[in-house]
Amino acid sequence: MNPLGFAAAAALGNVVGALVVVRRLRRGLRFIDACLAFGAGFMLAVTVLGVMPEVLRDSPGAALYVLIGYFAVHLAQHVFTPHFHFGEETHRVSPAAGNSALLGLTLHTFFDGVAIASGFLVSGRLGVLLFLAVLLHKLPEGVTIASVMVAGGRSRRHAVGAAAVLGGATVLGVLLTEQIAPLARHGLALSAGVTLYVAASNLVPEFQSKRGWLSALSFLGGAVGFFVTEMLLEGWLT
Repeated sequence: MNPLGFAAAAALGNVVGALVVVRRLRRGLRFIDACLAFGAGFMLAVTVLGVMPEVLRDSPGAALYVLIGYFAVHLAQHVFTPHFHFGEETHRVSPAAGNSALLGLTLHTFFDGVAIASGFLVSGRLGVLLFLAVLLHKLPEGVTIASVMVAGGRSRRHAVGAAAVLGGATVLGVLLTEQIAPLARHGLALSAGVTLYVAASNLVPEFQSKRGWLSALSFLGGAVGFFVTEMLLEGWLT
């Protein structure tokens, strides 16, 4: 299996999310919003049950790289980026906020590609699981960057272009993982920290404020979805 093809498919999710925003497809936004909790549950399950055992199997010290990945995304998205949250931006922001959000998300999306490539270096099964984990948050990611750009006064073309940049960073992550030895060696651990942050610190807070059982059930459903997907992949991919 070619991880580059999977990265390209995931990258399209950024553009699709952006198109939903610029074309004002309210049903699409509601659907993507409903997927946040499911995606968070799936990503957490993949990271804790699929990636972490592989990361720690040969080197317990690799946990340090997980922590580095976690803190790197926090710095990029919430320290160096003054205004950021996952989901549609509904308030007016400055053009600089869009630029900083794009920079912060680019680091994260680069490691989306590293995650996919590193997963396939371990096994086809883990590669597909990580691809699905990445894909599930690509749609809200595209919504995020496009809506921030539009709220900052940028054109719809700029909004879609920004989403395309994020998708390109994902593809670049795959290409560089295959070429740079340290990324091939530590990329899975770093991307585990990144994925853990996106799931627990980005996506979970977005739906925790909403009342009712739907979000809680969707969150649990994401974890169940991991087990079902793993069962389907077992024996087909190794």
